[in-house]
Amino acid sequence: MPGPTPKPPQTFLQILSTCDNYRVGSPGDEKVVPWLLFPSSSSPAIGLLRPEIVAQLRKENESSSAPSWEINNDPERGWVSFARGIDSPAARSRVMKELCERWRDTGLWPDEISPRKWRAELYPVYRNPFGPRDYPKNGDGQGDTLNYAFEMERSASGLFGIVTYGVHMTVYEVDTADEAQYKIWVPRRAATKQTWPGYLDNSVAGGIDAGRGVFDCVVKESMEEASIPEDVVRRHARPTGSISYFFRTPRGWLQPEIEYAYDLCLPPGSGVQPQPLDGEVESFELLPLSAVVHHIKTGVFKYNCAPVLIDFMVRKGIITPDNEPDYQEIVTRLHGRFDYEKWTRP
Repeated sequence: MPGPTPKPPQTFLQILSTCDNYRVGSPGDEKVVPWLLFPSSSSPAIGLLRPEIVAQLRKENESSSAPSWEINNDPERGWVSFARGIDSPAARSRVMKELCERWRDTGLWPDEISPRKWRAELYPVYRNPFGPRDYPKNGDGQGDTLNYAFEMERSASGLFGIVTYGVHMTVYEVDTADEAQYKIWVPRRAATKQTWPGYLDNSVAGGIDAGRGVFDCVVKESMEEASIPEDVVRRHARPTGSISYFFRTPRGWLQPEIEYAYDLCLPPGSGVQPQPLDGEVESFELLPLSAVVHHIKTGVFKYNCAPVLIDFMVRKGIITPDNEPDYQEIVTRLHGRFDYEKWTRP
């Protein structure tokens, strides 16, 4: 399958706006309702539900002798939560596993959770999406004292509007004759990928599954996607912060995402060269920054990869207040909060 067709060049802010493209309660948008952890208006909000999901959950209740959902139909402050008694991480995870598998097998929302889209990866859901990334140490999930609330199938995350988490690492080299000149290792996604086939990607990237540490995910993805040895990553990778954005898919599903950013500058003579390993990447190419910028502006990077590279250029002093008229808007948009304060009153 050929890669994406380049579009007329856009500004960095326009590119960023295609990724951070949703605001809760925008005029004319469909009304979404908060997904609460337990049936009380004081409960933490863990997601946002579109009307068609709420309607389906209502049908689920009607066909069950032991409904899993409580639905408040207040036209102004309605919400959906797990039913009373479904009050532990293990119980919530069981409900979500059964529900998502049944929706997959019965053909509901095939654009998201068809067998082809199914990832068989569990994402964590937290009470506070900005809180600690903890996890039950004994693995049974019976207690309910952590920020961790439950886990669910990755491909269904957009249906429930949960905050998801990933890692993105920029692997680059510096011209020994001119330290201001960067070259970045850029992969092309395989044509067989469930999402964004053929698009350019970040050097290393992946979602963080439940129970895995952030840096452990970087190490894992570096080997699986790019054949970069663990010892190289542990010696040279550096955390550089995070970016966050609220993406609405073309179908309208809501994907608030946090990406933890890392840099790995390959030292001269290291002999390390990223290579495909697990079939998710078709090829790697070492590109000068000018070529990377061109590909960003013409829309051939996956939607959430361009912002990571824009952030890289801000941090390296390549994009500055003096050469970029949209500088402050860009920097602010790279670190959004998903209008989270509005989730319980959208």
